[in-house]
Amino acid sequence: MSVSVRPARTADVGAIESLIEPLVAQRILLGKDAVVLYESIQQFVVAEYASGTVVGCGALHVLWRDLGEIRTVAVAESSRGMGVGKTVLTALEAQARALGLERLFCLTFETGFFGRLGFGVIGEVGIETQTPSIVTPEVFAELARSHDEGVAEFLDLARVKPNTLGNTRMLKAL
Repeated sequence: MSVSVRPARTADVGAIESLIEPLVAQRILLGKDAVVLYESIQQFVVAEYASGTVVGCGALHVLWRDLGEIRTVAVAESSRGMGVGKTVLTALEAQARALGLERLFCLTFETGFFGRLGFGVIGEVGIETQTPSIVTPEVFAELARSHDEGVAEFLDLARVKPNTLGNTRMLKAL
């Protein structure tokens, strides 16, 4: 079956919750309250069949002028291995390019999936270990002011250590 990707709407929040819930239970994704999904719905895309059944989702969160984060990529169990995740990621990358982003970050257990799509593993980004190729000290200082937990995870800030889920930081140049 063919799948198409479109911007998410508030009416999709229930479907997004259904997609991510099993992955939260498996400790693959962090849970998100419904209010957080509604607040960030404009960052999401959904993949659906012609019937209107939503079978995938993902979000793009802008971190900085040239840097974004891929978040909450999930595919229905019945549709895994059919290219839905790749289709979602391709749509998010197109959005990133349209916004002028040059790099995408993700924090994931699915290193094989993201690796096949051009992401590479990066080490810690913390102030003591950062390299200019990731963020400059000035950008690090600005990002550290964010209250967003995803930004804190990217920066590897002490308040989110240790990485209790054990997932991997990955980066892709667009």
